[in-house]
Amino acid sequence: MAVILPALLILIPFVRVKWKAVVVFMAVLLNALFSGYYAWQGLGGTLLAYVLPGSIITGAIPLRMDALSAWFIMVINLVFITGSFYGIFYMKSYRSNVNRLSLHSISFILMHSALLLLCVLQNSLVFLIVWEIMAISAFLTIIFEHEKIAVIKAGINYLIQAHVSIVFLMLGFIYVAFKTGTYDFQAISSYTTQHNGVAGLFLFLCFFIGFAIKAGFVPFHTWLPYAHPAAPSHISGIMSGVIIKIGIYGLLRMLLLIRFDYTIIGYIILTVSVVSGLYGVMLAIIQHDLKKLLAYHSVENIGIIGLGIGIGCIGLGSGNPVLISLGFAGALLHTLNHALFKSLLFYAAGNVYQATHTLDIEKLGGLVKKMPQTTLLFLIAAVAICGIPPFNGFISEFIIYNGLYLWLQHAVLASLLVIVFCVIGLVLIGGLALFCFTKAFGVVFLGTARHPLSHEVREASFVQLTPMYVLAGIIVFIGSFPGVFLRLLTQPVQLYTGLQQTTFVPFADHSLSSLQPISLAAWGFFLLATMVFLLRKLALSRHKPQQAPTWGCAYVAPTSKQQYTGSSFVRTYSKLFRSVLLSFREEKDVEGLFPTEGQYVTHPYDKLESLLIDKPLKAYKSFLGRFLFLQNGNLQIYILYGIIFISAVICIPLFYANILEFFDFLKQL
Repeated sequence: MAVILPALLILIPFVRVKWKAVVVFMAVLLNALFSGYYAWQGLGGTLLAYVLPGSIITGAIPLRMDALSAWFIMVINLVFITGSFYGIFYMKSYRSNVNRLSLHSISFILMHSALLLLCVLQNSLVFLIVWEIMAISAFLTIIFEHEKIAVIKAGINYLIQAHVSIVFLMLGFIYVAFKTGTYDFQAISSYTTQHNGVAGLFLFLCFFIGFAIKAGFVPFHTWLPYAHPAAPSHISGIMSGVIIKIGIYGLLRMLLLIRFDYTIIGYIILTVSVVSGLYGVMLAIIQHDLKKLLAYHSVENIGIIGLGIGIGCIGLGSGNPVLISLGFAGALLHTLNHALFKSLLFYAAGNVYQATHTLDIEKLGGLVKKMPQTTLLFLIAAVAICGIPPFNGFISEFIIYNGLYLWLQHAVLASLLVIVFCVIGLVLIGGLALFCFTKAFGVVFLGTARHPLSHEVREASFVQLTPMYVLAGIIVFIGSFPGVFLRLLTQPVQLYTGLQQTTFVPFADHSLSSLQPISLAAWGFFLLATMVFLLRKLALSRHKPQQAPTWGCAYVAPTSKQQYTGSSFVRTYSKLFRSVLLSFREEKDVEGLFPTEGQYVTHPYDKLESLLIDKPLKAYKSFLGRFLFLQNGNLQIYILYGIIFISAVICIPLFYANILEFFDFLKQL
């Protein structure tokens, strides 16, 4: 692999444009096969370790693959294989931009390789270097259509916040290296064991903020709703599927290393997660852009994953192995589940964009007649993300619910309030997600077209739909046979319980045994409904259908404008939560008894972004604006600045001793 992968990277600029995406797919497949071979051993409980010699600067570079690394490597490979295959067909329309496709292809392979390396690297300095490679390569894939101003702004926004993340990670890693003299991750564990107090809390907060920015927890999420819609759809699916999950991996890895009061950590993570889940889904509901709606749902699902992690931390704090297992198993399984249904949703959105050249929900409608397969795949993913059986989202959310109810049995009053807060939050997240995707699916795919298109809408080719069917198949399989994946999670969960499989079997709790019967019952209901529909169709097939106009409330000139739009569908909700949501309006009053035109357009905006980013930036610009008089365009003034600078350079060393004496005199006073 050390020879083949660089060879493929060098080959990309020289191959014909139609083969570039194929070379990328081959590179991803080779990467996945090589890393997946060792990851499968890691999932079986084998700890693989190798130490590279490194250099004087880095020291030894340990590579360690345990079950946690193996689980995330499997998730990363699955999403990248389907994403790169989908990208072969999605990028066909961009083949005229040869140089741009070459850069995109190289960045794609580097991004995949960097994500895999991050899962096994345990030298903090090299980890930061690879993290930077991952951030820059992701940035280059985001700004593929860099001729669009919105895309450049989204890319720069992502890059800046990615480096804010690196600053916090660097602060934590350098602090440990300064105290211990080594960059090995194990130093974090040994140092916090000896200083299990303020130092442990400080390190946790540094790493939590650093990884939370990448994961998209609120209030560190503001880059995500811009980067996901700006990127090509296969990149959007990969970003939501695995790039933000590397933040989850980092957080889970640090929880294995940092020794601190896990109960406090659990409460912090639970609070941030519930807020993230609720705030993400609340903003998703009012979006007009389909990909931006899906991006905010990534924030919501990161909140659900965080809930599982928080429950697991509470279990660590109380020494309850069943609670640990339920919390971390729910988080890890939802990491996989979200990667599956969210990448499927973004690929479906990509099909819609290629067919209609728009993602504005208000301009879409009736696509089920033109794109039935994309409609079906979107519906499967939408049902899964809402946590409805018999699909995979239900399984992981059910496990997290079980963790909350198990915690409830041993809770004191203070814990009881937190549990009620979490349960209500998770219930609201599920209900609002259902409301949101009812809107999205109904407005985009049902009804009739709301906006005339200058071209014919066509379904994507079956080959392009193939990776989507693969993802849908895995979604159905997990929902129908959850025990297979729960067994795969045994080894990753045991890293946190510290118990061997011979002494403790996670998920042996009787409540989880009902998962498969619930899924089978849901499939039974679905089959019964299908049979009733087919019997009705058979019974009516003997009768010749008669067509007649329906009663239109005395209005017999139907128009697509009479349908619900996305905004009208959520109007009551928007008014109810006006204090939390922020929306700007453009209105044009109608005039006359028979008005010919009018306008009412809303532009939803993130209130936290306005408070935490826009206002501080505005204040900063205002402060700097007070010094604009220095830049007045007067040549004589600029010469004076130069004279002052040169004089300072000469005089400061001459009077350095006097300056020190002056400061000593001030200290004595």
